[in-house]
Amino acid sequence: MAKKKSLAKVEKKTLVTGGTGFLGAEVVRQLIDAGEKNLRVMASHVPEWMKDAGVEPFEGSVTEAGDVAEAVKGVSVIFHLAGKVSRDNTDAIEMNKVHVAGTRLLCEAAAEAGVKTIVLASSSGTIAVSEEPEVIDESYPPPVEIISRWAYYASKYYQERAALENFDGDGRKLVIMNPTLLLGPGDERLSSTKLVLDFLGKKLPYTPGGGLSLVDARDAAAAFLNAVEASRHQEKYLLGAANMTFKDLFGRLERLSGVAAPMLKVPKGLAVAGAGFVDSVFRNWNKASPIQPKEVEQAEYFWYLSSAKATEELAFTPRDVQETLNDTIGYIRQNFLGDGVFDKKM
Repeated sequence: MAKKKSLAKVEKKTLVTGGTGFLGAEVVRQLIDAGEKNLRVMASHVPEWMKDAGVEPFEGSVTEAGDVAEAVKGVSVIFHLAGKVSRDNTDAIEMNKVHVAGTRLLCEAAAEAGVKTIVLASSSGTIAVSEEPEVIDESYPPPVEIISRWAYYASKYYQERAALENFDGDGRKLVIMNPTLLLGPGDERLSSTKLVLDFLGKKLPYTPGGGLSLVDARDAAAAFLNAVEASRHQEKYLLGAANMTFKDLFGRLERLSGVAAPMLKVPKGLAVAGAGFVDSVFRNWNKASPIQPKEVEQAEYFWYLSSAKATEELAFTPRDVQETLNDTIGYIRQNFLGDGVFDKKM
């Protein structure tokens, strides 16, 4: 009898949705550097450098069922980073479509296709936000009353729920990663580093009274990769390198950049009310407002967190924030401002 031909083993692929965003592109870079040979990136447009590195491009949207069903075929691990960042509540419908409906479609298709692991990119803002400077960890209940005021964080909260409800059982693993404000080089769309750009461009009229947390996108991406093996099913992991007031952050940016921090301080109530007034005036004129009221409101809260769980379980080791801030300043000046542009006399 003729011997049967042995079938070659088909290697399962790793899929990255939103792989061209700030964090997504860094995840792709680190996967390539780690030797990943079966990598598929799903985005509206996949850049040439990824194709040149051997990435399989898949141009599509997580909001389209047909695209999603095709994208997950032959996939074992998904890094789900597709999303829309906006502080404008008028974008709520689009954000819910991408974050909630898109995640539901992806999880359902992934379960049907036999995907084993999904690492979901959410936000620290679904857990770590409060009116007082309190350091929060994953054991705290979601501050639903607060985040329901802001469409972006509300959509991320419901994204997490959609994932938990639609990707469970049968040996599957779902991990929710909650990075805070992402800084560092490489944010081509300024989706996260616009705060630093506005500081360098002297567009910040005052120093908010709240506090924030920040993390280098390169360190967050490394934790995402570690999460595939080291994490636990249905667990959340907060990722942050440092907590600081806006006053402290602006002071550090001033020392590193030579650009003076805003001196003006405005009481919380006045800042929020004033931003709302300015926004309403510009809207009545059918013009884009220079101020986002929700950004002003959010800057009066505290976004402090503890990353102890990620440090222990995912080997999360964030670099010194001075390095991150310095690299962010350098990247923005080189790519958006031109080095020293604001030091030139008019």
